[in-house]
Amino acid sequence: MGLAELDLERFNQVDRYSALMDVVRNRMTNREFVPGYKVPKEHFEMILEAARHAPSGANAQPWHYIVVNDPVTRETLTQCFLDEQQHRAKLRMGFPTPNYRGVKTAPGLIVVCCDYRFIRAFPVLLDGSEEDKRYKENAERILLQSVAASTMSAHLAAAALGYAVWWITAVGQADIQEKMRPLLGVPEGIAVIDVMCFGPPLKPSYKRWKKPLSQIMNWERLEPKNCMTDGQIDEWIENTRHKVMYRDETKID
Repeated sequence: MGLAELDLERFNQVDRYSALMDVVRNRMTNREFVPGYKVPKEHFEMILEAARHAPSGANAQPWHYIVVNDPVTRETLTQCFLDEQQHRAKLRMGFPTPNYRGVKTAPGLIVVCCDYRFIRAFPVLLDGSEEDKRYKENAERILLQSVAASTMSAHLAAAALGYAVWWITAVGQADIQEKMRPLLGVPEGIAVIDVMCFGPPLKPSYKRWKKPLSQIMNWERLEPKNCMTDGQIDEWIENTRHKVMYRDETKID
């Protein structure tokens, strides 16, 4: 097909784009949900149906999703996060950690797992050489990008259904993995990397600050003015991070 045969209207479906952006803009984080609400089984299926259609490197689809409804398992997962919160405090890490108690009461809870064995599916040598190490580093990036794309699709599906969503990533440390993997029946080679909580929000969700398009969009080359210096990043972490992480964008001074 040549340019003359193209149906140009097919590639300018602004109404369809607007419907998508309504979901994207209204996918908002909330950590408190209406108690007692029961997520219909078909909603879990609809959310994960969206997740399974995500793109992935080598079409490996290196993800697994575990729907957790058992209250004892939820309690244990919540305790893992609370223990991590206390551990960070003891380390004086200075990271503004959220309150994780909402995990056990979230109407919907899905654990996201990544099958690291699929690194072998990407361009690697598997000979232990220095060159192989460099390729494996990139293969891990491909793997994590793939699972992130699938997870984001799940979040957007939940938002499209009207739910508030909470993306929890504080599960990568080895000690948390040792607790979670047996609890969830996750074997060696597969890791828990995210937890997705969702449901009707107890209080209205609010939009967090986002960079303007002009700061992230570049033409032909990356604009130096869009890149912070190391010093500016340190200053942002010290003075701004705690504001933009949890506050309404209209209340950031």
